[in-house]
Amino acid sequence: MTRLASFEQSEGKKSTAIGTYFKSDYIWKEIIKSVIYATLTFFIVIALYICYDFEFIMEDIYSMDLMAFGKKVLFDYFLLVMIYGVITFVIYSLRYTRARRNLRRYYNNLRRLHQMYRKEDEALGRD
Repeated sequence: MTRLASFEQSEGKKSTAIGTYFKSDYIWKEIIKSVIYATLTFFIVIALYICYDFEFIMEDIYSMDLMAFGKKVLFDYFLLVMIYGVITFVIYSLRYTRARRNLRRYYNNLRRLHQMYRKEDEALGRD
């Protein structure tokens, strides 16, 4: 019983929150969040790069191949989002699997506890 209470207070809250989703829904929600965060991070890094090399960029803006530069930036963005998405998929798949396993174990322990109480009530003549 102490183990059940400990689970409810610690990782049970997280596992219960995760367990309310289907696996695909949970993973896609987390992937969408990570893509949004990756996009924000990418644009912040690009803005910092432009601020850092602003003088160089302004001097060479007319001699640069802007299409090639744009393609490189888009390629880097999609590469970052893909890598981040795959890592997110793997991590949250494992988290979901672990949470479901923990919840299954928790519910089995609750069932056992309920059976113990029922046997005790029957032994004492309570019904």
